[in-house]
Amino acid sequence: MKNIGPQSAKWLAAVGVVTKKDLEDLGAVNAFRLMRKHGYNVTPVMLYALQGAIMDLHWNRLPGKLKDDLRARARADE
Repeated sequence: MKNIGPQSAKWLAAVGVVTKKDLEDLGAVNAFRLMRKHGYNVTPVMLYALQGAIMDLHWNRLPGKLKDDLRARARADE
């Protein structure tokens, strides 16, 4: 998957995300939350990378408004 390196792939696998379809089904925000819940040191860049992987787009090409929305959704219910 685009944006997903070896370490990120291990973290994703640990929370049940192995394929792009798994990530699409779960969604970037939920995958990010699961990774954080499992104790992985995830940052907003990881959140962007996950969304970029779904969209097949490098994470730094995501529009600013989308990044803002992702961060807000990831913080909700904390």
